[in-house]
Amino acid sequence: MAGSERLICASDAVLEGGDGVRFPIETAWGDRTGFVVRYRGQVRAYVNRCAHVPVELDWQPGKFFDDSGLYLICATHGALYDPAGGYCLAGPCRGGRLPQLEVVERDGNVFLIEQGE
Repeated sequence: MAGSERLICASDAVLEGGDGVRFPIETAWGDRTGFVVRYRGQVRAYVNRCAHVPVELDWQPGKFFDDSGLYLICATHGALYDPAGGYCLAGPCRGGRLPQLEVVERDGNVFLIEQGE
């Protein structure tokens, strides 16, 4: 069954290498937050849950990128993730991956694609 769309935010709220936007989601682990960031011109979204320890990545709401703006970073233990695919590049979860969420950007907005049953 096709998924439905849920508005996350306006496109201009997600700047290249800038703060991400958090939003509520339901997962196999219960109610969590997801986040959307912009990297190389595209919006990318993930479950806000480190691949090493089940904690949220951001040290302050929306602070997902490291100082360079090139990698997502877990504030708890410094794991670095590739924003393009969510793969852990360095740190204790090396080889792990952030759970990816499907999003679409259209008409000046970013939408989460919620999978149907």
